Amino acid sequence: MPRLLKTFTTATLAILWMTPVARAQVPEKIPSPAIDPDWTYTSPGPAKCVEIGNVNLHKGALAGALSRFEEAVKDNPHYAPAYLGLGKVYERMKEKQKALDAYERYLDELPSAKEANEARDAQRAVARLKKELWEK
Repeated sequence: MPRLLKTFTTATLAILWMTPVARAQVPEKIPSPAIDPDWTYTSPGPAKCVEIGNVNLHKGALAGALSRFEEAVKDNPHYAPAYLGLGKVYERMKEKQKALDAYERYLDELPSAKEANEARDAQRAVARLKKELWEK
């Protein structure tokens, strides 16, 4: 009986000692990040998007600026400053036709003729881009 008890104790200790080693060899499942199905992106609005786009444009981050101006246009297709920003970004990206279209849309979307007359920089850009495109 004592021999049986000693053998049983030894076997039990061996099993307990080997259990962590055996468990360590089993690869763990990597937990997937929990995605909240109710979460949706809410845009900060066209004015804030244009503000952030202008900061990105000033820093030279054209891709970031472009995405923010496009988001502003998506939020409100009649928000004129978004088209002005798009025109500036496209002009810096050397996409003259897109810049021209954006500047012209900016001038079209301004609420009053007085503001359109005051937008001289955009008008000059339109004239310059038309000239460059026609010379090709």
